[in-house]
Amino acid sequence: MRKFLGRFGRRSPKPPGSDHAPGRWSARRLRRRLRSLLSVRSLAGQVFLLQLAVVGLVVVAALVALVLQARRDSMADARNRTLTAAETFAKSPGLLTALERPDPTAVLQPSAEAVRRAAGVDAVIVYRPDGITLTHSDPEQIGKHVIGPYAEAAAGKSFTRTFQGALGLSVISAVPVKDTGNAVVAIVSSVVTVGNVQDRVNQQLPVLSGVAAGSLALAAGGSALVSRRLQKQTHGLGPTEMTRMYEHHDAVLHAVREGVLIVGGGGRLLLANDEARRLLDLPEDAERRHVSALGLNADLAGLLTSDRPATDEVHLAADRLLAVNKRFTAAQGPASVVVTLRDTTELQALSGRAETARRRLELLYDAGVRIGTTLDVTRTAEELAEVAVPRFADVVTVELLDPVLQGEEPSGVSTEMRRTAVVGLEGDHLLYPAGKLIRFGAAHPMAAGAADGRAVLVEDLSAAEGWRAQDPDRARRVLDHGIHSLILVPLRARGVVLGAAHYWRANASAPFEEEDVFFAEELAARAAVCIDNARRYTREHTMAVTLQRSLLPSRVPEQTALEVAYRYLPARAGVGGDWFDVIPLSGARVALVVGDVVGHGLHAAATMGRLRTAVHNFSVLDIPPEELLGRVDELVAQIDSEEAAVDGEGQGITGATCLYAVYDPASGHLAVATAGHPGPAVVRPDGTVDFPELPVSPPLGLGAGLPDESAELTVPEGSRLVLYTDGLIEDRDRDLDVGMAALRDALAGPDRSPEDTCAVVVDAMMTDRPRDDIALLVARTHRLDPTRVAEWQVPRDPAAVAPARAACLRRLQEWGLEQIDFAAELVLSELITNAIRYGTEPITVRLLRDRTLICEVSDCSSTSPRLRRAKVTDEGGRGLFLVARFAERWGTRYMPTGKVIWAELSLHGGAGPSVEGLAEFLLDEEELLSGEGGELNGTAR
Repeated sequence: MRKFLGRFGRRSPKPPGSDHAPGRWSARRLRRRLRSLLSVRSLAGQVFLLQLAVVGLVVVAALVALVLQARRDSMADARNRTLTAAETFAKSPGLLTALERPDPTAVLQPSAEAVRRAAGVDAVIVYRPDGITLTHSDPEQIGKHVIGPYAEAAAGKSFTRTFQGALGLSVISAVPVKDTGNAVVAIVSSVVTVGNVQDRVNQQLPVLSGVAAGSLALAAGGSALVSRRLQKQTHGLGPTEMTRMYEHHDAVLHAVREGVLIVGGGGRLLLANDEARRLLDLPEDAERRHVSALGLNADLAGLLTSDRPATDEVHLAADRLLAVNKRFTAAQGPASVVVTLRDTTELQALSGRAETARRRLELLYDAGVRIGTTLDVTRTAEELAEVAVPRFADVVTVELLDPVLQGEEPSGVSTEMRRTAVVGLEGDHLLYPAGKLIRFGAAHPMAAGAADGRAVLVEDLSAAEGWRAQDPDRARRVLDHGIHSLILVPLRARGVVLGAAHYWRANASAPFEEEDVFFAEELAARAAVCIDNARRYTREHTMAVTLQRSLLPSRVPEQTALEVAYRYLPARAGVGGDWFDVIPLSGARVALVVGDVVGHGLHAAATMGRLRTAVHNFSVLDIPPEELLGRVDELVAQIDSEEAAVDGEGQGITGATCLYAVYDPASGHLAVATAGHPGPAVVRPDGTVDFPELPVSPPLGLGAGLPDESAELTVPEGSRLVLYTDGLIEDRDRDLDVGMAALRDALAGPDRSPEDTCAVVVDAMMTDRPRDDIALLVARTHRLDPTRVAEWQVPRDPAAVAPARAACLRRLQEWGLEQIDFAAELVLSELITNAIRYGTEPITVRLLRDRTLICEVSDCSSTSPRLRRAKVTDEGGRGLFLVARFAERWGTRYMPTGKVIWAELSLHGGAGPSVEGLAEFLLDEEELLSGEGGELNGTAR
């Protein structure tokens, strides 16, 4: 410690013999400092060299940039000067007159030389369009053909180029000279050699180099000052040494199991590590405060402020005995001191029990990790027994009350328990096996433990008369096996006894003692909380499953269009909101519905019931699938808005998905609409699988009033329609595409019944622990026999009622339905008459013989009939009342081009009165209406 802290507190003595040679010592010290400054081993040296390198690179880069800039500027200046000189000479007065003389060279050569000298260019050359030189700086070139590009200038355009000419690499500018007719009569070019340009740049290099050298020297000086300052602050240490010093500092002050204090001059605390704070119970703001203000024992505070060292002095600090060591950090005096503290309280007393306590703590930790890994009551009891064997007991048994196993809360204290777990015995069970219902007697230790809820210790089983009296023969065999000691602990949670845990020791294991009882109670208490959580989860799960099962269809309704099979598999994590439905519609059509609600638990199950009820209610309206989902979407948005307005924290329904499909067995058409739900799979009779593409619509509650869309399909007879929720195709180990491919493989192949298809799909797609509910609905399609369908077109003429009625009666006779011909004739007469009177053409009558006789009359109007009261004096207005009286069901469904009024009649004729009773029925109705004073009009639109 003193070596560590004294490194910065002492100065190295001067070298011997240095006083008699001050000059030599100063030079030597300067060289040493310079070597230290330039050494890469020290942090200051590394910083200095790094700064010097960076500055050098910056200066060199700047110098290169300036030289390049100067060269570029010189070349630009050369281009400007040559072009200016050429244009000036080309536009000079008298040039055209001189060109027209017999000897233009004599006139132009002096002028060209004057312009050359004035402009600072190397040559001003005038030549004719054919390239013959008229003036030149070299007289020998006059009269010769010019070398270089001049065709562009001869064409009337000025240019500036760099090329290799007679004067070497040069910059040349050429300007055409035009006469009054805009014809080129000569060309003036001005030339500057690149060598002259380079000479100007070279003249600037000394100045630039001097500036760079000065900048480098100034930066080096600044870096040296910074590095010198850094060297003084780091004491010449290198990075490795500083890192090691920091690690030593952290280890000494925080990682060691000894308290460390540094007290400065004046008795103020400069530093305290975590262990010292714990041992002395120091406040958070202890540093920089005086030792006497820290609430320490007077003797200990006096030692810390005194000027004497100490070695292993024992001082009292609260309820701890501390061994104190004190050392000074400087040899000259007590400028600051370092104090170390060690806790020696009960060191000897704890030395023998430390290993036992460590094992117990480790066992408790393992119990917290291993008990309660599942929400299964039986498995949690088994985990308690597995944790305690063999580290605490040789055999452990756990008994629970039957209501606990069923998820219910016990109503009172009971000693009748069912053994749930047995761990530690193999082969022939000496103790009662798991699953056995045990009725503990009044003398058994279990009775006393259950009564007061406390653990019972039986150190010697052979002397426990009450335990032996429970089952003497079994008790004797248990003792003969070597089991000799027992701790019985009731499993209590929230003040309720759930069961009991029996810890047994056998053979060479030491008997249980009193201190073991506390540990057994702690272990049982942790397990009891987990068992109670599992019990409550079991109850909630059972309630949710029961609620969901009650909300799902208990059976498939009777219909002939589809052969249906289904599966519903709840998730292991909790009940979800997946659901399905089969809804018979008018005209022998059937609606297939599959939906999924976000989330799990009771809220999801209740939400599923609300959505299923809403779909049922909207399906009665016989509206298209896309319109039905649109109304459900509006309902979901309204419910969410109302719940948010009430408490602001409602879970809401938004995000639920639904698929609604309507199959028509008369035509084989399938109309499908989806709100965020996966589309159906269509398995054709040949075994091929198709996933039709459907219009994409958002989940329920997110439609924002946008219209939904549907898809129209025609499926062959015998095809299987497979509707499912996303839990079937999505899983942790596979993405959506993989799930769809697996579903396709499971559905493909030979023709199967819907029930077999469900079994194959579940076996292929089901995982061990599904994370989401799975709803699967498989329906095989059937077509109505064409001989069971009759259709006629009826003109809009009252005279056409009788022929249409007669044709319908003939078809009923062909079908053998004479027993209902009167009711059918009456219903058809009313429906056809209404269509002719109030509808528009075309008017179609259709009969379908299914489980009932379905009478349909369609027209192109959108008005719908309704029942209303008719006056006693009205001659009509009771037709639809008769339809409703004779038909089992009747209603209206709309089509894109009109409506269909339909009525279903029982094939056995039991829906309405007979022919003989019709008059009596009508008279009774007249009397009833006259007594009530109301009216009933069945034809009002």
